[in-house]
Amino acid sequence: MKCAQFPGVRNIELTELEQPVIKNDDDVLIRVGSVGVCGSDIHYYVDGRIGDQVLDFPYIPGHECSGTVVKTGKKVKHIKPGDKIAVEPAVSCGKCDQCLAGRENTCRELKFLGTPGELRGCMTEYLIMPERNCFLLPAGMTLEQGAFAEPLSISIYGLKYVKEMDGKKMAILGSGPIGLTALLEARFRGAETLYVTDKLDNRLLTAKKCGADWIGNPDDEDIVQAILEKEPLGLDVVAECCGQQEAIDQAVDLLKPGGILLLIGIPTVDRISFNISRLRRKEITIYNVRRQNDCLGLAVERIHKGQVKIDSLITHSGNLSQTKEFYDMVADYKDGVIKAMITI
Repeated sequence: MKCAQFPGVRNIELTELEQPVIKNDDDVLIRVGSVGVCGSDIHYYVDGRIGDQVLDFPYIPGHECSGTVVKTGKKVKHIKPGDKIAVEPAVSCGKCDQCLAGRENTCRELKFLGTPGELRGCMTEYLIMPERNCFLLPAGMTLEQGAFAEPLSISIYGLKYVKEMDGKKMAILGSGPIGLTALLEARFRGAETLYVTDKLDNRLLTAKKCGADWIGNPDDEDIVQAILEKEPLGLDVVAECCGQQEAIDQAVDLLKPGGILLLIGIPTVDRISFNISRLRRKEITIYNVRRQNDCLGLAVERIHKGQVKIDSLITHSGNLSQTKEFYDMVADYKDGVIKAMITI
């Protein structure tokens, strides 16, 4: 089968591997259809690592994917050959203390697609996953929409920490795919006012089209001052979606006492810091969002029912031979890219 892999940092080549075969009774053989290029993929592409997760080359990337069922193990009951599915990239053990506590996203034995030392990525023609990781796409949903359900599920999961969204005033710092899906989810759940920031004006314009009440570029203005002029008591919630120290500091300044800070972005550095005096005095609650937990099915439903409209966020679509072109585009923020999708 064909695949795209990194032979080294900032390099991609097309090659061939043996097609995987079903070994377990709950295995599903999938003909991969669409793969999204994620910001975490770009960290690996540019730096060869995320924190202590360091690549061994060659490396096959990708974890946002969908496809068509080709074959199933003999105990698979809920899907069949020909079905179109979205893929949950995290394979949990189901037995450890975390899984038994309903925290499968922090499973002690978690295996994640495209993660060093865990599972090979999905930038391949064929993939095998357990049945429990395969979510049937309703009629009318495209494979691109199915692949996009994975990043949407992260925003759905992160915003679950805000029990009641109705009437909330919220800022989203960073309007890449995760920030924009957080915006769409917050709007769907009834947020009253949504402030969105980014350093790329094209993304801010997209945020405005997606329902942001106010947009601002921190390179052009003091976004904390500008927002607090409108909200002198501060905001209820801030979702930090870019992984930048500057944005984390802005989030603390923007929150009202008792506010909620959602850390969703992935920093490229090993450590971040807080103004502990300000954090303590405001008694801010911080939630560090680890991927998602049991939200992929809900993301598929949101897209299918039109509750969250993600199609306009897919700005570039190409094929496997364009993988390097697309990775460079996303890494360098070229051509107004928001979400690039690759058809396998």
